[in-house]
Amino acid sequence: MPGGSAVSEGTTKHTVTVRIAGEEHVLRSSADPEYTRKCAAFLDERIREIRDFSGLVENHRAVILAALAITDQFFSAREELDRMRREVTSRTTNLSRRIEERMAPQELPLLPPDDDGS
Repeated sequence: MPGGSAVSEGTTKHTVTVRIAGEEHVLRSSADPEYTRKCAAFLDERIREIRDFSGLVENHRAVILAALAITDQFFSAREELDRMRREVTSRTTNLSRRIEERMAPQELPLLPPDDDGS
């Protein structure tokens, strides 16, 4: 299972047994075993929620609907992250421009010479 910081150091593969939708699955992954269990528990909970909400008994249909719901959450989160990145980029560019404008050398008006000739 890929997972950013959830991946263990090196290439060690861990074997983890999880229960998803009432079925036991043995998984081999380089991810931290606790992370793998957390992912499996999340999926299992989504399947349970869909079954409870829809009254589905068929395991494969509940799994497909859970996968679609999780995919929707993923795409929504990715779109929000992209929007936030664009906003940060825009604000950073704007702020940099304003700083450069303030830091630019400014022409000072020449003062007239003093009456004493200096």
